[in-house]
Amino acid sequence: MCCRDVGECCDEFWAAGTVDCCGLVPLLWSEVGGPAWVRVVSKPLASLGFIGVGLACGALDNAVGQATLVALFLCAVGDVCLLGTARAPFLAGLVAFLLGHVGYAAACLLGGVSAAAVGLAALPLVLFGGGVLRWLWPSLPAKMKVPVCAYVAVIMTMAACAVGATAAGRSVWIAVGAGLFVVSDLFVARNRFVAPGPVNRLWGLPLYYGAQLILAAVLGSGG
Repeated sequence: MCCRDVGECCDEFWAAGTVDCCGLVPLLWSEVGGPAWVRVVSKPLASLGFIGVGLACGALDNAVGQATLVALFLCAVGDVCLLGTARAPFLAGLVAFLLGHVGYAAACLLGGVSAAAVGLAALPLVLFGGGVLRWLWPSLPAKMKVPVCAYVAVIMTMAACAVGATAAGRSVWIAVGAGLFVVSDLFVARNRFVAPGPVNRLWGLPLYYGAQLILAAVLGSGG
């Protein structure tokens, strides 16, 4: 296994991380006025990068890593779906990411969590998720209300499991990665439903790919 934590990395880890960054930089450029084709090429490239990080960190060698690899793959599928702007590909992407969060929650549970910490984290996360839904609700199309509610419930569950994993003595980076993922999704929601604009992607995309790299490295190694 190449990597046991974020700080213990091998050549494959850095190579995969470089692929991620090589996709992210032109992706950000495309969001502020670069050619549209750059986005189509660079976003899947960046997503392949975090899958590569998971593989480099030994994700195939343990149950936690395998669940993480499934989550990373589903998120990459979601990234490709979100290249489209119509409702159908957005909904497909939402489902892919929802299932990805199920994978991350499973990775947390398989490695061990503190049930007490999961329960303690659940209350503020439920309140936070309710606040997010209240913020989005007036702007949500009728057909998106149930899918968005389901998505918020699942990502908050994933975040609670991540807190529980950290509280059980596993890496603090699990909770950090989950938290960054939650924040990045706020920008996705804001861009889609509240106030569209490139500023959402300029903030959200680095947070998202940072979260994926962290989770791929730590959970992929079985941490």
